[in-house]
Amino acid sequence: MSAASANFLETAPLLARDWLVQFLPAPLQWFAHNLITIVAILAVFGIFFAFTTVAERKLLGRLQNRLGPNRAGLPWIKGLKLWGLTQPFADAVKALTKEDIVPAAADKVLHFLAPCVVVAFSLLTFAVLPFGRHLVPVELDAALLYFFAAGAATELAIFMAGWSSRNKYSLLAAMRALAQLISYELPLLLSVVPVVLIAGTLSTQQIVHAQGFWTFGFLPHWFVFTPWGFAGFIIFLIAALAESNRSPFDLPEAESELIAGHLTEYSGFKYALFFMAEYFGLTALSGLGVTLFLGGWQAPIEGLQFIPSYLWFMGKLVAMIVFFIWVRGTLLRLRIDQLTRLSWQFLVPLALLNLGNAAFWSLTSGWSGPLQFVRWGVSAAIVIIPFVLLGRRLNAGRGPRTYRYAT
Repeated sequence: MSAASANFLETAPLLARDWLVQFLPAPLQWFAHNLITIVAILAVFGIFFAFTTVAERKLLGRLQNRLGPNRAGLPWIKGLKLWGLTQPFADAVKALTKEDIVPAAADKVLHFLAPCVVVAFSLLTFAVLPFGRHLVPVELDAALLYFFAAGAATELAIFMAGWSSRNKYSLLAAMRALAQLISYELPLLLSVVPVVLIAGTLSTQQIVHAQGFWTFGFLPHWFVFTPWGFAGFIIFLIAALAESNRSPFDLPEAESELIAGHLTEYSGFKYALFFMAEYFGLTALSGLGVTLFLGGWQAPIEGLQFIPSYLWFMGKLVAMIVFFIWVRGTLLRLRIDQLTRLSWQFLVPLALLNLGNAAFWSLTSGWSGPLQFVRWGVSAAIVIIPFVLLGRRLNAGRGPRTYRYAT
């Protein structure tokens, strides 16, 4: 592919937007630019959410030796099932047509606002993610602070849902959800701080640029390929699972314990909005993980940079989502005491030690030759030794867990 063709594909989304905007009067062009960006994010990630639900149900079906959805198709063409790919559209019609039931004693205003707030703040986090070399909706110097500020607001919506329902199960589940989210907010933030320390910026785009180098043309300088970066990435993944209420940390919605948690008194489209916000939050956190640790939109090999950068970002994002689905189909749900103990007694101390590890890595950046092996060995030891010691302490006095499977 020629350089001109590669550059055209890279800038094609921006060229299409500018072509549409040029027909408007000058005072309206700024508004149109932003409106098109918002519509594009809603369309792309709305469709991505729809087909993620199908992919998850099919992958979980395969993991559990069943088919998953395969009936929904085009009703006006007899026999055309399309492998169940139209299932999300059938689900949307079902959610829109189901009756919206609100308890008589509920706070009607807060009960209505809670799902709207949780979806709105989940979508706001997409604004600072760099989807490509030129595709950053809002480029902020403090983009990471904005991301976590917008994401933390979803906790308010969960409490609103539990409180406004006037249901003891909902209120207890909302409080338990807040305990979980607050517990894992700290290791999530601490796993990001080493990246900021090494990159020297809070801008997500600049963090991606800091990983845009290769050794010998095929060894990328992604942060995940360093001892401190690998440890931070693992902590980030675990905390992201808990923050998005994904298995094995789906305790706030544990139907075997709390009916449906803070969603007990929700039905119809309001329930679907909470479901949508969970996937938007998971996608946003996956995009942040790609940005911070996996090179963002950077190609894994220098010779593959001719492929549009937004395709690399989406490919890595899909890989992250598939990993989270695989975890859901593999691991069992934790108890609430196990969940909080894992955060406060294991992840938080490990994340603090990893922050010191990143400081050591930064201070020894000038080491070369044999000292590089010393640098890697010390950095790996700072991670591995506390991991083993903290793991033994976490399990001290507790017998091994025994799993029995049906045959």
